[in-house]
Amino acid sequence: MILLYIHSLDRFGRNKEYILNEWRELTKEIGVDIVVLDMPLLETTKHKDSIGTFISDLILQVLSWIAEDERERIRKRQREGIDSAMSNGIRFGRPSHQITEEFLQAYNKWKAKEITAVKAMEEARMKKTSFYKMVKEYEILEMK
Repeated sequence: MILLYIHSLDRFGRNKEYILNEWRELTKEIGVDIVVLDMPLLETTKHKDSIGTFISDLILQVLSWIAEDERERIRKRQREGIDSAMSNGIRFGRPSHQITEEFLQAYNKWKAKEITAVKAMEEARMKKTSFYKMVKEYEILEMK
């Protein structure tokens, strides 16, 4: 007999359906006994009779619903926090490159065909994609 120790019921899945499917597959199809460390009521090694199995299944239904509900609440709170931060002007993600004097000097030399694009990237201390993105943004600004 295989015995599986798991810290918490929500490790089986992100929602009730996944948790129940995983539990059924392990206990019924594969025949694994499961010990949920933070929920001793679900230990399948102790409750082998039909009443014990019924109680375990009932508790599993309730606890998997609670786990799914908790996950949804966490996700909702996280979204609210992000929205609040964004409305207060906090930006997320990688900071955008600014047009620097180094970039302008390298760009002007490159456009005048004094240096290659690779040399311009080195002088501006930028990677290829960042350089060309900055060129595009700068040229759009210059047209206005």
